[in-house]
Amino acid sequence: MHPGLPRWAVYHARRRIEAKLRCLKALGQPIAARHPDSQTAETQIRLGRINRFITLGTAEIVRLG
Repeated sequence: MHPGLPRWAVYHARRRIEAKLRCLKALGQPIAARHPDSQTAETQIRLGRINRFITLGTAEIVRLG
């Protein structure tokens, strides 16, 4: 448990991380790097691409009237 953080905040952060990792697994490519720092960098690059794809695919809502 993290000192100073409520239990729900830690749980929420963990769930968000798990959801992003599920997105990575859905792409079907395993992490190729062997060193933990390289794995972190590779994961961050892939998640950045996923976030960019989501941004490009999200409709812009414009209020009429």
